[in-house]
Amino acid sequence: MVRIVSFGAVVLGAAMALLLASCTSDSTTTTPPTSTDSNAVAYSFVVLGCNRVDKADTNFTSNPSTANLSQFNRSMTEIASLNPKPDYLFFAGDMVLGYTKDSTQLASELGAWRALYEASAAKAAGIQLVAVLGNHESQNDKKIATAAAERQWLSIMSPYILGSNGPGIGGADSLQTDQSKLTYSFNFKDAHFVVVNTDPVGRDWRPASHWIASDIAAAKTSGSKHIFAIGHKPAYAWDYQLGAGSANDGLGQYPENRDVLWNALDNNRAEAFLCAHNHVHTILRPTNKTWEIIAGNGGSKLETGVTTAEQNYGYTVVQVLKSGKVIEKSYGRNFSGYLDPSPASSYPTTVRDSQIISW
Repeated sequence: MVRIVSFGAVVLGAAMALLLASCTSDSTTTTPPTSTDSNAVAYSFVVLGCNRVDKADTNFTSNPSTANLSQFNRSMTEIASLNPKPDYLFFAGDMVLGYTKDSTQLASELGAWRALYEASAAKAAGIQLVAVLGNHESQNDKKIATAAAERQWLSIMSPYILGSNGPGIGGADSLQTDQSKLTYSFNFKDAHFVVVNTDPVGRDWRPASHWIASDIAAAKTSGSKHIFAIGHKPAYAWDYQLGAGSANDGLGQYPENRDVLWNALDNNRAEAFLCAHNHVHTILRPTNKTWEIIAGNGGSKLETGVTTAEQNYGYTVVQVLKSGKVIEKSYGRNFSGYLDPSPASSYPTTVRDSQIISW
C-alpha cells in the first residue's frame, strides 16, 4: 500500500539574535535551503504523462495537437515557476491522441504538440524536455506498434531525445527495429537515467528488458549513486496494490519480461520506475524495494474508480538532496470538467503527497 509522508519548507527568521519561529508550507514556489545545508536540493526533475484528449473531443482545426490545452498550459506555467528550477521535464507519453494507421496524421499531431511545448513557459524557463514514447504515439488503430510511427517520432521529437546508446535490431531482446534512440540512458551529476520504450515494434508491452538490466548493472558498477527509469506503461498497474482487476495491465501482460526489468531495478537499488498510462497519480512498492510512481494525471480523462483524493491533475517532482536523500512530491489540483479551464483562484495546486524514496 502507499505510504504518504508530508513535507514542507522550513522557514527560519532571525531578529535580535534570537530564533523566533519555524513553520511549514507546501507551494510551487518554495524557497530552497541554503547551499551548505545537507537538505538543500542538489538537482530535481519533473515527470508527467497522459495529457491527450479523448477521440470524441478532438478538433484538429482548433487544436491540432490533441492535447488537453487547459491542463497542459497550467502545468507548464507552474513547472516553470518551481524553485529550485527542475533540471529535466520527462513527458512520459500519450501527449497526443495518435492511435492511427495514418503516419502523416500522427506527424501532424506531434508537430503541433511540439509547437505547443515550444511556446510554453517551461520551454522559456530553460527546463530540458525529455520526450518518452507512449503507446498512443507508437501504436496504430489496432493497438500495434509500427515502424512508421517510430520514424515519425524520431524525426519530429529529435531535439528532445537525449541519447542514442540503446539496443539495435536483434540482441537478447529480439528487437525488430532499431531502439537505440527510443530506449537509452544518460548520466546527470551522480544519477543514471534510463528512458524506456514500453512498446517496441513487434514486442508491444515488452520493453528491451535485457538491455536495460545490463545498462543499469553497468551504471551501478561505474559508481552511479541514483538510478531512475522512466517509461510509459507501468510495470505494475495502478490498482495492483488494491488487489483489483487489472493486474495484467501495463507490463504485467508479459510477467517474465517485466520481471527481468524489475529485478534489475531492485538488485541495483534503483530509486524508482516512473511512468504513466494509467490516468491517475499513485505510488507503490511492489517488492518493497524500488518504488513505482505512476504520474498519469497530466490531463487525460481519469481512470474510473479512482478515489476522491486521486481526482486531480498535475505533475510529479523528484528532488535529490545534497545529503543523498530522494523525495517524491505529487503536485495536484482539482477541476470541474476534464477539459474545462482550471483557474488557480478556484483550483489551487498543492502538494498532494510526498514520500522519501531513498534506499
